[in-house]
Amino acid sequence: MNPESAPPLIVGIGNVYRSDDGAGIATVRRLRERLPPDARVLEETGEGTRLVEVWKGATLVILIDAVESGAPAGTIHRLDARTQKIPVELFRCSSHAFNLAQAVELARALDQLPRRIVLYGIEGRNFEAGEVLSRQVERAIDAVVSQVLCELGVAYSRRA
Repeated sequence: MNPESAPPLIVGIGNVYRSDDGAGIATVRRLRERLPPDARVLEETGEGTRLVEVWKGATLVILIDAVESGAPAGTIHRLDARTQKIPVELFRCSSHAFNLAQAVELARALDQLPRRIVLYGIEGRNFEAGEVLSRQVERAIDAVVSQVLCELGVAYSRRA
């Protein structure tokens, strides 16, 4: 398969039973309804070594996760992992010892990053047990869905 024709991979990361930590999963569930049929959409817990395995062979990967940096709830962080180092402290709300930022940096060190890899971090407010997202995170999810669709629209138009 021509690498340029490989379908994009969109990965929602999180735990839907830890309130705002479920932002990545909620986002990909909304995206799934609006994406072309060949888009690959996955839900993952955020375990770093699994993520490196999941994106092998992909040319465009979009990762969406909740973050906790101290910014206001609902703030959206967009990071291009090919051009910038991913701050480990941004993903400190992860329940895994080896988180998303560490997975990206390991893949970079091993020269295993996809050609394009974009991370969307949605600033959470509540990471306690529960299944309800804060209203700021709900609004941010809608914005991230729109941004990802725009990003994928560009990617799909290049493939045509």
